[in-house]
Amino acid sequence: MSKKVMVAMSGGVDSSVAAMLLTDEGYNVSGVTMCLGIAAEEDSARCCGAAAIDDAKRVCDRLKIPHYVFDYASELEDKVIAKFISEYKKGRTPNPCVECNRYLKFGSLLEKAKVIGFDFLATGHYAAIERNEDGYCLKRAKDRKKDQTYFLYPMPYEGLRNVLFPLAPLTKDEVREIAKKASLPVAEKQESQDICFVTQKNYQEFLLERVQKLNPGPIVDMQGKILGRHRGIIFHTIGQRGGLGISHATPLYVVSINPDENCIVVGEKKDLMAKGLVAGDMNMLVQSWPGQVYAKIRYRKKEALCEVTAVNGRLRVIFAEEQEAITPGQSVVFYENDRVLGGGTIEEVLHDREQT
Repeated sequence: MSKKVMVAMSGGVDSSVAAMLLTDEGYNVSGVTMCLGIAAEEDSARCCGAAAIDDAKRVCDRLKIPHYVFDYASELEDKVIAKFISEYKKGRTPNPCVECNRYLKFGSLLEKAKVIGFDFLATGHYAAIERNEDGYCLKRAKDRKKDQTYFLYPMPYEGLRNVLFPLAPLTKDEVREIAKKASLPVAEKQESQDICFVTQKNYQEFLLERVQKLNPGPIVDMQGKILGRHRGIIFHTIGQRGGLGISHATPLYVVSINPDENCIVVGEKKDLMAKGLVAGDMNMLVQSWPGQVYAKIRYRKKEALCEVTAVNGRLRVIFAEEQEAITPGQSVVFYENDRVLGGGTIEEVLHDREQT
């Protein structure tokens, strides 16, 4: 009997092609769409709206495979949205896609797939899983521009054996071409660039609806001089330049956020530079680390050479060259060439050299 694969289908071209490729390879494929309970008005590209469910079903009908819809609205609220709001209240900038992968796709959904008899869970992520003499490892995809391993580091190591990434050897252009040649109904569909549960104009409007009481406070310079006032720390993030409402001779950026004093600290661009960070909530995907490690502190940022030291269950990371706008709440992910070593959540920024 062929292996059974549950494909998480968002209604987009990537997961649709993933399902088609696995079907063509002879797997026993079923499509599953996670209904997240989000009302997406006039946005067919949104990955969790009613239109997305319809698109996924149309693709499954075309491929002649079953399509199911699982209700994940409460889990999204409890595991992802609640933390998203809580982190902004603490002056941190969260990464909801990481939490969705951690708790929903490669947490709850993966376990559900195994419990109901599937051998694998597959997605349309651009990443690769390889088996070697030591077990399994997560690696970057062929398409470096689309590589999504930065968001996948919280995958449980023991789950790697049960996950398939069919798009690993393909570029986005190749995936589009495959979809067009197969006349998949979503071949021309544009991908969403937004946070799926933020249906408002931006995340600030989403927070404004969810946070009952705003707490205004001071905006100060690096010496503590008050330059202005903010509406609430939830509206600001490290590296932000606009929206401060301050007239100044030189451009000012948010350098740090102090939730205890409800204070925003601003400075010049050079003040955003930092030598290191401390990360917690770690997930390790390898047992032993190489001597030379690279770390990525944002999805679109190139990884940088660093030294890593374990301290009381957290990692102290010192970069060979200072990095700009290291942001608490964001992820730091570690690499050796194409292999993902693990990652965690940035908790502290080490600005002063004596801290290193």
